Amino acid sequence: MLSSPDFSLEEYEFSAQTGFLPETPPLRCLPDHYYAPWETVAQDLAASIENGTIRQAVESLPLLNTTKLRTKPEWRRAYVVLSYLTHAYVWGGEIPKEVLPPAISVPYLEVSRYLELPPVATYAALNLWNWSTSSPNDDLTCADNLSVTLSYTGTKDEEWFFMVSVALEARGARVIEMMLNTIQAVTVGDDQRIVAYLNQITEGFNELARILERMYEKNRPAVFFHLLRPYLAGSKNMASAGLPNGLFFDQGNGKGEWLQYSGGSNAQSSLIQTFDIFLGVEHTAMGGPTKTELPKAKLGKTPYIQEMRNYMPGPHRRFLEMLTRNANLRPYAMSCKLGSPVRDAYNTAVMALGSFRDKHVQIVTRYIILASKLPPPANTPVRINLASTTQTQMKDSTEKVSTGFSGTGGTDLIPFLRQTRDDTKATAYYAD
Repeated sequence: MLSSPDFSLEEYEFSAQTGFLPETPPLRCLPDHYYAPWETVAQDLAASIENGTIRQAVESLPLLNTTKLRTKPEWRRAYVVLSYLTHAYVWGGEIPKEVLPPAISVPYLEVSRYLELPPVATYAALNLWNWSTSSPNDDLTCADNLSVTLSYTGTKDEEWFFMVSVALEARGARVIEMMLNTIQAVTVGDDQRIVAYLNQITEGFNELARILERMYEKNRPAVFFHLLRPYLAGSKNMASAGLPNGLFFDQGNGKGEWLQYSGGSNAQSSLIQTFDIFLGVEHTAMGGPTKTELPKAKLGKTPYIQEMRNYMPGPHRRFLEMLTRNANLRPYAMSCKLGSPVRDAYNTAVMALGSFRDKHVQIVTRYIILASKLPPPANTPVRINLASTTQTQMKDSTEKVSTGFSGTGGTDLIPFLRQTRDDTKATAYYAD
């Protein structure tokens, strides 16, 4: 592990054992009874969504302050709870709610500022801080050992969807450790160590791909698409889903503001961006609306991957900034001759990450593009939401599946994923 002051992992809330996950399981409930009203509604979320009482439950909540949140795990739990309540309230009806009441808006904004996160259900809320184990010694790299602390649907499908990502994060910790070791080896020009570490990193990518493929085991595409996915939507580029102005955060006494944020996305995983930075992968795909949103919305000027750093916890974001300053592998590998051990090991690692992204594209195709043509599970409530609106976007004049499918962040989904995959593979140049 690197010993440079720049690599003091604690300040970045990064653990050599668990990566960007907390070292101890997140809180399952806020300990202070003062916050019982939040927890009561959150713990009964799936049932209240199903019976149509979620909005009444949220609107009946008292306005609680954040002064009784004392530890970082408590602030994180509050963020998870308020994120789930917000998205259930906005999307848990026949049409979306455009105004978030003060009982949620006021504490949500305060908690988000403290954690350096936007007030939206980010990857941190849905994955990093929303898991539990039955035993302290459980292997976190096995999704079977994990469970969610909150759920929109109460289904195993939803739990599996999130816990596969948690398992990826846990396994990725060891990969990142090898990456930090590689950077140190490059600094001293130790080719033998560089090659050995890169071979371990390649195997790590292959194992991550195997974990990702477990998604098919317990997550049914129709359940994911029709029941869960609508609640992951944000408020940015969501005019076609019913939020043309974003979401209004009502702070009471005539105060408030319209805000627009992307929904939860794996692009908000610091793990995946760490891989890119280490290997020198650069992404140029821009965040922006699908064609159906134009000309009402403007395309982003910042690459979407870069923009997603704003949706990461502050310390994790700073870890990526630190890594960017120290990343030295790609120029070193490119300075080696084609066919040399370092160059070959580097190219192999890059292509392994590209293959991982291939599997991600395949999963998205199955769970969104193809799933949109499947009937909803029995007794699914009718919603005018992200799931239903994207079904109309996916057909062209000949009724063929097109790529104009929006992600929960409002991006043109499949072209974006293919571009990030192609950017990755293009990083390995096999000719000088």
